Amino acid sequence: MSKKISLTRYLIEQQRKQGNIPPELRLLLEVVARACKRISQSVSKGALGDVMGSAESENVQGEIQKKLDIIANEVLIEANEWGGHLAAMASEEMDAIYVVPNRYPKGEYLLLFDPLDGSSNIDVNVSIGTIFSVLRMPEDDRGVDEGDFLQPGHRQVAAGYCVYGPQTTLALTVGDGVAMFTLDREQGSFVLTQEDVKIPRDTREFAINMSNMRHWDAPVRRYIDECLAGVEGPREKDFNMRWIASMVADVHRIMTRGGVFLYPWDKREPNKPGKLRLMYEANPMAWLIEQAGGAASDGHQRILDITPSSLHQRVSVILGAKNEVERIDQYHREHPAAN
Repeated sequence: MSKKISLTRYLIEQQRKQGNIPPELRLLLEVVARACKRISQSVSKGALGDVMGSAESENVQGEIQKKLDIIANEVLIEANEWGGHLAAMASEEMDAIYVVPNRYPKGEYLLLFDPLDGSSNIDVNVSIGTIFSVLRMPEDDRGVDEGDFLQPGHRQVAAGYCVYGPQTTLALTVGDGVAMFTLDREQGSFVLTQEDVKIPRDTREFAINMSNMRHWDAPVRRYIDECLAGVEGPREKDFNMRWIASMVADVHRIMTRGGVFLYPWDKREPNKPGKLRLMYEANPMAWLIEQAGGAASDGHQRILDITPSSLHQRVSVILGAKNEVERIDQYHREHPAAN
């Protein structure tokens, strides 16, 4: 780009042009970005910073926490609790919501986050990231409780992710397209590097954990079988498979060059609708994907139309190239017995 535009300048200019970024929301997004810079620094130190390995504890999901999971969670809480722009926070790593302490001003927004997505990749130096979502507090609410967070994804006022890879990249939407920023470590600030990100409607790439194939339902098996059949099959083209085991990295690849990502329901845990968390992962990623011209579904309905029933609700996720997601949805409709 011809001139360097910082995240702060971008948000201020968007506020002036579109009027959809109130000052409190701008402050919140800047604080989240600064927290991501701190997390990026911890990630980049690796073994030199004593941040590798397990913390020998479990989160609310029953998953073993990494040291960086806990560090990232604490960084986001400490950075955001005192600014006066939030009423409460919720994290994939915490059992319950975190209400802003009374000693700090109470704001009108709610922040949800997966502090470090892709934790299994930490020790092998593969891209990981932070995912976040912002909701507005219900206007008629006097206190703060878990129910305030249980809003469908289409009510988000901002969402984004920060991927920690060869570069640290921040993707952001406030409902007017997707912009990407790269961390300039010399300046210490995020700089705009791409505006109006668009995902092609068609693709030759899919991302899915093939080791679970035997557990998939019929519609997903049908779709993947057709992709694997290549140019001789019904799709009449060859597909490549990509799988990083870090949703934020897989989605970033799709945002950058297209593709479709699937983390579907499977028969290993039939009573759970999926693996990924609706509010910390699926909703923010679905909104970003839609804002870039893609689609996001659980196989039966638009993810952003699902009304959450619990803070840590799980969901099946299919997102990316619009035509591919619509095809997979069609296969689910043609198999009414599918989950």
